[in-house]
Amino acid sequence: MAWRLKLVPDNTQIDFFRLQAITFGVSTLLAVASVVCLFVMGLNFGIDFRGGTTIRTEATQPVDVGAYRQAIAPLNLGDVAISQVFDPTFGADQHVAQIRIQAQEGAEAVSPETIAKVEDALKQVDPSITFPSVESVGPKVSGELIQTAVMAVMASLVAISVYIWFRFEWQFAAGAFVSLIHDVLITLGVFSLFQIKFDLTTIAALLTILGYSINDTVVVFDRLRENLMKFKTTPLRDLMNLSVNETLSRTVMTSGTTLVALIALLALGGDVIRGFVFAITFGIVIGTYSSIYVAKNIVLWLGVKRDWSKPDPEALPDQFRDAP
Repeated sequence: MAWRLKLVPDNTQIDFFRLQAITFGVSTLLAVASVVCLFVMGLNFGIDFRGGTTIRTEATQPVDVGAYRQAIAPLNLGDVAISQVFDPTFGADQHVAQIRIQAQEGAEAVSPETIAKVEDALKQVDPSITFPSVESVGPKVSGELIQTAVMAVMASLVAISVYIWFRFEWQFAAGAFVSLIHDVLITLGVFSLFQIKFDLTTIAALLTILGYSINDTVVVFDRLRENLMKFKTTPLRDLMNLSVNETLSRTVMTSGTTLVALIALLALGGDVIRGFVFAITFGIVIGTYSSIYVAKNIVLWLGVKRDWSKPDPEALPDQFRDAP
């Protein structure tokens, strides 16, 4: 017999709803605290949302991001993002980088004098460096990006909820919607509390969190629907516990292996992607939690159709409701 790794023993019987009032209460408290934190402290918006200036550089020598950053640091320009640009069309001696500098206090963009200082500092690192383009993003464009980002997240929430509604029942959609709102709010609250830089990559992370969280929720919902057809008289709470326990091994393996890769990126990936990776890492943890302790609680309180092998009597015309 082949040996298989088992992180969760077979036939686990954990009562996930034993402390449902406490777990759901903590989730509600954290969500409310996140909203308060967002209003009081706000988010530490990056260049994408605050506006700033992007400088494109080209050099014959390889790009040294660390050296570029050390050269610019004494200028005290605030949030500066430096990234190397790769393109298969570039020549062997064509090395391109992109430097983004946040808008300075009281100005829509970085002043020409400051740009000149940045260029002089970079030339000290590499005399061959040139600056083919300098572009500025003003507050108006940044405001439009914020609105677009909010619309993207809300559209994803609605689309996922509609999908769950059509695939299962409206009670499942309500549970999924509340759990996703819970995940987004608490993640935003953590970013606000610790003033972690919030930019377009974080929005991408939030959308990734929504997809990951709903995937875990749908797996449990599928097993719950199967058990509803199989055990027609078993209390709904017991069926939910059974469904979560039956899929627990899959949940632990999926979340665990994903977290191993993310933790490695969080520790070794550098500050350029740290905010993005942290958002996904935290989102997976909170998303797995909400799939069990938030979405299932909502479904339990709303109640669901018990016999999936027959049509819902309430959905039939009056003349057919009493038919055998």
